[in-house]
Amino acid sequence: QVQLVESGGGLVQAGDSLRLSCVVSGRPFSMYSMGWFRQAPGKEREFVAVISRGGGTTRYLDSVKGRFTISRDDVKNTVYLQMNSLKSEDTAIYYCAADWAYDYVAARTTSTTYEYWGQGTQVTVSS
Repeated sequence: QVQLVESGGGLVQAGDSLRLSCVVSGRPFSMYSMGWFRQAPGKEREFVAVISRGGGTTRYLDSVKGRFTISRDDVKNTVYLQMNSLKSEDTAIYYCAADWAYDYVAARTTSTTYEYWGQGTQVTVSS
């Protein structure tokens, strides 16, 4: 069983930065591509960012490109989401998720392909 624990959320003002972390345990972290998703009140969960095994491929939601950066540390079994220039529309619960990857290219954006999920961390951006 894989366990994912997010941290780093909080209440910030528009324009501020936050870094989310997600620590993974229970299975070899390096075998998974890792994604971040978010869900705002009254909205469906949406893809935010993904990083492939090894970190060679990353993909982002268009509205966060240039502001958010996903990275991973396979020694610490941790995936990060650096969020800069935050906007009120970034307010949501952010979830990390693990997707078993058979190669170093796969970086999927569909939530249903992810087997394991964290409990979420709240990010609130005041304008």
